[in-house]
Amino acid sequence: MKKGNILIAEDNELNRENLKEILIEEGYEVNAVHDGRRAMEAFTADRYDLVITDLRMPNVDGFELLKFIKEAGSDNLVIIITGHGTVHSAVSAMKMGAFDFITKPIKDDLVKLSVSRAMNFANLRDENVILKEHLKDKEGFHDMIGYSDCMKKVFETIDKVSASDSTILITGESGTGKELVARAIHFKSERRDQPMIPVNCGAIPEDLLESELFGHERGAFTGAIRNRMGRFELAQGGTIFLDEIGDMSPALQVKVLRVIQERQFERIGGVKTINADVRIIAATNQDLEKAVEEKQFREDLFYRINVIPVNLPPLRERGSDIAILARHFLMTFNKLKKKNIEQIAPEAVNYLMRYSWPGNVRELQNLMEMLVVMKEEGSIIEDDLPAKIRNSSEDRITEESVFLPEEGIDFNKHIIRMEKDLLLKALKMSGGVKNRAAKLLNLNRTTLVEKLKRLDIKDGWID
Repeated sequence: MKKGNILIAEDNELNRENLKEILIEEGYEVNAVHDGRRAMEAFTADRYDLVITDLRMPNVDGFELLKFIKEAGSDNLVIIITGHGTVHSAVSAMKMGAFDFITKPIKDDLVKLSVSRAMNFANLRDENVILKEHLKDKEGFHDMIGYSDCMKKVFETIDKVSASDSTILITGESGTGKELVARAIHFKSERRDQPMIPVNCGAIPEDLLESELFGHERGAFTGAIRNRMGRFELAQGGTIFLDEIGDMSPALQVKVLRVIQERQFERIGGVKTINADVRIIAATNQDLEKAVEEKQFREDLFYRINVIPVNLPPLRERGSDIAILARHFLMTFNKLKKKNIEQIAPEAVNYLMRYSWPGNVRELQNLMEMLVVMKEEGSIIEDDLPAKIRNSSEDRITEESVFLPEEGIDFNKHIIRMEKDLLLKALKMSGGVKNRAAKLLNLNRTTLVEKLKRLDIKDGWID
């Protein structure tokens, strides 16, 4: 797999061929020319991720080539080759925008390290540009991030329903971002200049929730020492967000139904009728249709709040969104925790892609915060991940979910890891009985045993 396209400009044939051989062995595609003029022609004709140039060359030297590349408005990185006696010239080139310099005599390890750093820098820069453009495109969606088809449909729905005043029911597992959707709808609506008031119906005790929603008059009950406005009054002209509405008691369901139907309510202990100029957005992680069948939720209220349904997909169904969300949280927590963790290694990203994420986006966010706090420097690698993620038995490898960075991965190492994971999963499912495990994998028993020996999977199972 080609990891990048590199242009070399070096007039010394031995150095030029040595550099070319080193980089080809590392998996790069290389074009090597003998002077700066040829390099300009090659650079104009093709796309290169990196240019390596000697400072002193006939016709056009390294300074002129560097200046040409930078004036072309290109983001290409340039590494300078210099002799020990001209290190001060290399420093001047760095000030002109060179990424790094390599001193002669050229050492293989230093070349590999410098090129690897340049490529990693370019990849991180490109990822950050893509992420920032994505966030800009999603302005008004309150940091909701997603490239997957299912999330694009959610964004389209938000755009369509925001202009209306219809009641909306947002469904989805816990941690999928239902409140973010509600806020996006509110702030893209004509009510954006008025308040959005959230109420977590599952977190407030039943005997207090009615007062929270509708307010109360002084003396209405023990402890009511003053008049108090409820959430519906506070949301006048704006939006009220009834989160986890499925946890609301039947008695309160009746009162909310009345607000939706008549757009009026009274405070507890009050006689004055108050008009409710509010848009209602509800959310739940429950199956309300099933709750209606089981008489746990009022059917008439369900149809009143389910005028426009919006379903949020779980993170495990969002494919490549997992990688971009992880990088977004890495950038966020780097800033908050004053850290400078460079990146998430490709192998670690693959583990994230294969995990089932029962806690969805919230779980991924919490994980990235923990990793940034615990990591001192460098990149987040697979060994930094919790065991439950590294040992996940979820087999979720799809064309969309496999992460393949432009710089490539170690194919053989990755395939061996996948093979080992499948063997361990089959042994676990079969209770350690090799005959059953072999049948699960459509292998002969002898083939399975050979693979276990080759991968050093110890015989600790029932046979």
